[in-house]
Amino acid sequence: MNQKRAAVSRWVFAIWGLLLSCLPVQAAVVLQYHHVSDATPASTSTTPALFRQHMEYLESEGYEVVSLPELLEGYTSSEDDRAKRVAITFDDGYSSVYTTAYPELKKRGWPFTVFVNTKPLDEHWKEFTDWDQLREMAANGATIANHTVNHGHLIRRQEGESEEEWRQRIKEDLLLAEKRIKQETGQNHRILAYPFGEYDLALMKLLKSLDFVGFGQHSGPLGSSHSPQALPRFPFGGHYGDISDFAQKASTLPMPLESVFLETASSEDVAIEPLLPPGDSQPKLVLNVGSAALAQTISCFATGQGRVDTHVDDQRVEIELQKPLPAGRSRINCTAAAGEGRFYWFSQPFFQPDKHGEWPPE
Repeated sequence: MNQKRAAVSRWVFAIWGLLLSCLPVQAAVVLQYHHVSDATPASTSTTPALFRQHMEYLESEGYEVVSLPELLEGYTSSEDDRAKRVAITFDDGYSSVYTTAYPELKKRGWPFTVFVNTKPLDEHWKEFTDWDQLREMAANGATIANHTVNHGHLIRRQEGESEEEWRQRIKEDLLLAEKRIKQETGQNHRILAYPFGEYDLALMKLLKSLDFVGFGQHSGPLGSSHSPQALPRFPFGGHYGDISDFAQKASTLPMPLESVFLETASSEDVAIEPLLPPGDSQPKLVLNVGSAALAQTISCFATGQGRVDTHVDDQRVEIELQKPLPAGRSRINCTAAAGEGRFYWFSQPFFQPDKHGEWPPE
């Protein structure tokens, strides 16, 4: 009897894995690094040895490494594509990107993206690359993209600043950075990496009006449920990025979602505001997935709380936080097995000052 039950269980799991592998998704993963060095702050650094392991893994496992502009052209396709495709990005343009990461990428002929702040380049800050190095990398497959002039907190309004004054200030910063990149490298992609990964609906709207794409620092692969002004990447550095963690994240697939919203929204079509007001620290996130069976297998995790409760009703998954999210930057991540050893992944970031309206120190 036990042998028969075991055989039935194996059959059920085999069918379930086959069904999952047939769900239509477009695989597109963006990897994010800052420093590639063992002599820089650990929280934003990947050691040269570990970075080399990452690249060797992509090579040995047959990943297709494509430029970020190319990846952006096809990630919303509805065709069934579980190919392993990644884009490699670096934020800030630190000197170790040129001295350490670039040789590993150049010898493989792989494209990559460097998101640069233009002020450190124009003022020749020693810990950053310079325009000559960026031009050399651009000639060998690098996309040079926008990370603002000053790397400021774009969603934080200055004291006494009106909404229109804020819009004008941010617009000028973005366009000046884009102008300098075009002047120095000839590139003009209008792809922005939000400093600190911070964005809100007003900033997304501004980017859309300027024809910019925006990347955050919330984890996950790109999928059709993502706004072009709120795209995810997998950040590596600090505690994240040992080779098993890297392998799992590089192979993820976007969660097959029909809609994502907050329970307090007036309809499922209302976009989520990631900037939470003080005192509203327990947002109730709701996912509508493409399969009731898949909904039963989703696990969700929140910053500072670990695994959190989910309530499933057919294809609807309600995520209930046990306690408030911390002030500053936080996120809710949801995953589910996708078959073939891969995982579906979705992440929603939130940003919030403390109850006094103050932001935590960096």
